[in-house]
Amino acid sequence: MIKILLADDHSLVRQGFSMILSAQSDMQIVGEASNGREAIELAEKLHPDVVVMDVTMPELNGIEATRRIAESAPRTRVLALSMHKDSVYVREILRAGARGYLLKDSADADLIAAVRSVAKGEAYLSPAVSDSVLTDYRKHVSNPIDLLTTREREVLQMIAEGKTNKEIATTLNLSVYTIEAHRGRVMEKLNLHSTGELVRFALRNGLID
Repeated sequence: MIKILLADDHSLVRQGFSMILSAQSDMQIVGEASNGREAIELAEKLHPDVVVMDVTMPELNGIEATRRIAESAPRTRVLALSMHKDSVYVREILRAGARGYLLKDSADADLIAAVRSVAKGEAYLSPAVSDSVLTDYRKHVSNPIDLLTTREREVLQMIAEGKTNKEIATTLNLSVYTIEAHRGRVMEKLNLHSTGELVRFALRNGLID
């Protein structure tokens, strides 16, 4: 039995995937998450075989959640789901540790096949993105985002989402001074000089939609 965790911020999407996958005799939905943070917590608690992970979610996106699940629950495999054919999303989530990437407008049979492939440890890419992904993936062997720590990437996403230092501090249970320090280090490492530049960097790297 393949145990599956669904992570998507739209409950209707989760319901749809749940109906499709639950109908398979070899699949069981063990949990649902509406953002990246919940996905990490549930992956550590429920030990699913596969997390079906939306790439763009609020607070903590699927890319960062995948990176953390790969560290904290290495036996759990991630199948990324997205509306985006843009290779930047595919590249970043594969680099984070996802085993597959499926477009949300794929047929039901593709979703089922993707889950089975990823559960076996095989890679799965939607045919519509596979060629451009492979070309792009070979070109980008290094990226400035690799300079950032996990916490710095988290702070960068929240800044790009328009949250204030105080709001970020509250969410992460840190002091405003600590957030300011993180923000300063992010800008220094990435050689960025304004919030606008931070937002554009986050967009280019798939941290926000």
